Amino acid sequence: MKTNPSLTQPKPPLTTQEVGTVNIRGVDHYYEWIRQPGTLQKPVMVFVHGWGGSARYWRSTATFLSDNYDCLLYDLRGFGRSKLPENPLNLSYELEEYAEDLKELLETLKINKMYLHSHSMGASVGALFATMYPEKVARLILTCNGIFEYDERAFSAFHKFGGYVVKFRYNWFLKFPFADRLFMARFLHRPIEKQERIAFLEDFILADYEAALGTIYTSVSLKAVEVMPQIFAEISVPTLLIAGEKDIIIPAAMGRMAASLNDKIEYVEIEKTAHFPMLEAPETYLTKVREFVKQ
Repeated sequence: MKTNPSLTQPKPPLTTQEVGTVNIRGVDHYYEWIRQPGTLQKPVMVFVHGWGGSARYWRSTATFLSDNYDCLLYDLRGFGRSKLPENPLNLSYELEEYAEDLKELLETLKINKMYLHSHSMGASVGALFATMYPEKVARLILTCNGIFEYDERAFSAFHKFGGYVVKFRYNWFLKFPFADRLFMARFLHRPIEKQERIAFLEDFILADYEAALGTIYTSVSLKAVEVMPQIFAEISVPTLLIAGEKDIIIPAAMGRMAASLNDKIEYVEIEKTAHFPMLEAPETYLTKVREFVKQ
């Protein structure tokens, strides 16, 4: 029987997982450390997930990078296991607010400097954080991110459709045959493991309504179109921007455009991958990341 090469990778190293929660600006944020046992303290690499997801999809990447880093994964406010409290918060869903959440998390966990590894909407948070607090970032990795042009009709249609998608989420979707394949089809070019597909669908269904909807409006907005090019141009730390050749969520052209604004940004495009190159082509992805952080 033939083995799909996109689903094969070296045997993962032995790691320990330490989980916890910390209250950041009124929200109990879930976090986890992935480390290799019996080793000295290493530089910290922090992972930021994208819209609708959670730290879970970063685990395999963090496991393989744990030979050189103590890897910290966390769930953004309102996503995954970082549930919003019953009482409303005096916080918006602007991406700068999520960057402030990250700052508070680092301070609470006494992390002064780290390698920042981020994806999709989380990469917008990462780029903002790197310009707001460059002294805290040794190197920045942005995956599947870029800049786009404003189209009022397209944005309006996207927000309307996104509102319906967020509103009509039901747990019984998880029992529907092939629901995970149907849901992830738009995000992938190569197949990924079934448990990864199911985990992402679970996270999407369980995301808090306000956070899921609010970040749709802040991620895809006139403000983002106006602000993000300036943010990319202002990044002062060494940065790697990784794009998926077949990505239709954030096409590679958007990543190339962002990278062209700043000679601090190294651009890499991974062929035959879409919006999750770290899962679709893990060996290639890890090689590119290792080459960059060793420079």
